[in-house]
Amino acid sequence: MLPQYIQISEEIKEALSSQKGVVALESTIIAHGLPYPQNVETALEVERIIRNEGAVPATIAVIDGAICIGLTPAQIEAIGNPKQSQKILKLSRRDLPYAIAMQCTGATTVAATMICAALAKIAIFVTGGIGGVHRHGESTLDISADLHELAKTNVAVVCSGAKSILDIEKTLEVLETLGVPVIGYQTQDFPEFYCSKGAFLVDYRMDHVEEIAKMLNMKWQLGLKGGVVVANAIPQASALDNARVERFIADALLEAEKCEVRGKEITPFLLSAVSKKSEGETLQANLALIKNNAKLGAHLSKAFSIVQKENPTSGEI
Repeated sequence: MLPQYIQISEEIKEALSSQKGVVALESTIIAHGLPYPQNVETALEVERIIRNEGAVPATIAVIDGAICIGLTPAQIEAIGNPKQSQKILKLSRRDLPYAIAMQCTGATTVAATMICAALAKIAIFVTGGIGGVHRHGESTLDISADLHELAKTNVAVVCSGAKSILDIEKTLEVLETLGVPVIGYQTQDFPEFYCSKGAFLVDYRMDHVEEIAKMLNMKWQLGLKGGVVVANAIPQASALDNARVERFIADALLEAEKCEVRGKEITPFLLSAVSKKSEGETLQANLALIKNNAKLGAHLSKAFSIVQKENPTSGEI
């Protein structure tokens, strides 16, 4: 019996009970990450992609104090519409108890989505890029809660690496320290969000979802708590040049410094500024990588469900 504050759609309940592939999706990308109406259109398209690949999407948000696993199109529209989204909280681990107790509505970040997915026993989560150590993080200590969530919550995160606005090297160092495996799907390079090639390597390259599924099962069967980063490079046709992206980010960082933007506002500010400076190129790249990750997440969720059926005594997710 689930607590009253957790509401799972009937479609997802059926999929979980029959051990079909289920893919968790965040809602911050809808409320705070992409402009309207592309945010709503993309959220619905990502759900369609996952269904077309034979899995079940589970978009997650907190609505009026309830953790909703599986949103309706109307709920997605309400979260993404700018007329309402200004009232929607941005929820990470620290914010979930407040939002539920005060019966607020909030969009879940990577960290909060992982927590909610784990409560529903959903092992695979798709997003654009994880958070990490911000540039100059050694002095500001601006480090995303996503990294610590990856160290403790048993959910695999399919992403196109970490967001390019971050310090990629320090982000990978923290993941190593926290014992979080970084798997490259058909790549040895750690992708840098808009860019398929990066300056750093993944821990292990795996070319088949069945291999990744077996690895996930073994990790949790051994009792090794925490998630796994499954890094999936943006399709080459949509990838941007690293040097150009770096120029856009440098300009956006100067703008953020002038405007004294800090804390949880810094990521959406920088992503918006970079999109404007690139005349929408980074936005189009963002949309392409999210849809590509959705396909991989669907395939991985199906492969993991097969591994679970074949190993009924495997560790709890």
